[in-house]
Amino acid sequence: MIAKKLVAEGIGTGLLLIGVVGSGIMAESLSGGNTALALLANAIATGCMLYAIINTLGPLSGAHFNPAVTLAFALRGEHPWAQVPPYVAVQVLGCILGVWASHLMFDLPILQTSTTMHRTGLAQWSSEIIATFGLLFVIFGGLRSRPDTVPALVGLYITGAYWFTSSTSFANPAVTIARGFSDTFAGIYPGHILSFILAQLLAVMLGHFTLRWLFSKD
Repeated sequence: MIAKKLVAEGIGTGLLLIGVVGSGIMAESLSGGNTALALLANAIATGCMLYAIINTLGPLSGAHFNPAVTLAFALRGEHPWAQVPPYVAVQVLGCILGVWASHLMFDLPILQTSTTMHRTGLAQWSSEIIATFGLLFVIFGGLRSRPDTVPALVGLYITGAYWFTSSTSFANPAVTIARGFSDTFAGIYPGHILSFILAQLLAVMLGHFTLRWLFSKD
């Protein structure tokens, strides 16, 4: 039932952004200016949230929580193209609502935009290509070998990718858009969002041709 799938995607992306933004706010407030410690806390909380929501909501919607993942499945013929626009719409909406919920929980202005977190340049864009490609790699590689491990693979990969990419691994167009609505540790300046999304979509196309061949059953 499409309605149940869309609700699951909306709830999942909302919880994902609560994990990302909420933990970022908490980490920054408690780390005493130690950015490395704040990033570590942010990464762990995000990875844990991903593991929880993928396990819980996967049977309902496939647990995409990411337009790049939805598009990748559609390109493989494993997700109906007619469901791509509504999936993407609820993913973006869920992410934005998750950002606002985080602001509410930490007594911050609910409506805000990022003015301080500038993320641009070749290093950041290449990081987003690698981060998104790597995410698709662990998803489709996991589905090919051991589908039951995908929630852990995604959670662990994103936790690690926070550290080995200069962009801290957004790897998700909906997340990228929503983080532009938060002038906190996890934010991104709105003027830099489009370049991140283009890098992520480029990774989807690279992943489609490379990973489909790599993990084929023949």
